[in-house]
Amino acid sequence: MSASFGKSVLITGSSRGIGLQLVKELAKSSNRPATIIATARNPTGSVDLQELSKTYPGVHIVTLDVDSQQSISSAVEEVQSIVRNNGLNCLINNAAIGLLTDINTVTPEAMMENFQVNSVAPLFVTKAFLPLLQTAAAQSTGMGLHRAAVINMSSILGSITQNWGEGAIYKNYSYRTSKAALNMVTRCLATDLGSDGILCMSLHPGWVKTDMGGPDADLTVEESVSGLLAVLSNLTDKDHGGFKDYRGENIPW
Repeated sequence: MSASFGKSVLITGSSRGIGLQLVKELAKSSNRPATIIATARNPTGSVDLQELSKTYPGVHIVTLDVDSQQSISSAVEEVQSIVRNNGLNCLINNAAIGLLTDINTVTPEAMMENFQVNSVAPLFVTKAFLPLLQTAAAQSTGMGLHRAAVINMSSILGSITQNWGEGAIYKNYSYRTSKAALNMVTRCLATDLGSDGILCMSLHPGWVKTDMGGPDADLTVEESVSGLLAVLSNLTDKDHGGFKDYRGENIPW
């Protein structure tokens, strides 16, 4: 499963939900990346994450508040000391928030908070870790997680094409808009980083039973992450700049 992950992977928002499950599944894999860096705003508050770092070698916990440039800078220094000259093979921008706002409840503050965390933060986290991604990319060829990749955890709710008819049932201005913006960030990054051999794409995990997805969601976190890892391990240059779901199916922008 994770043979294509290269030597290292960093996952933001790892204290719970999809991020925590990604760390767990990668840590347990027999062909796992040697270095798994789990970041969270308050990692000491996650008992599960702390147990994973104690149980599995090579699982490093790093404090990272994606909404703080100072925190991002500190995290880069710590990660640099972990990966050293190998660089960083894979950055998964998973941290996000989901404020519920329909036409009656949406506010400028809700729009900006979602935009900041879900769209702006992944861009600047990627920008900060770019030198480490470039270091890893320079040591291999081809495209994929074996070399260097930026994976933005997006949502089908950010698809403008799908926000019509039956696809428009979920009315959430702030969240849907922020994920549509994240998809544009992905395409911009793909345009800029392709020449460095760094694969960039957006990935939809499905509607998952997490704190954000709620109890009525279609998928368990285990089902979602199993699919996500299968998709990630098979990425090639053909997926660069793309938008896929956890089953590997393309999603229209």
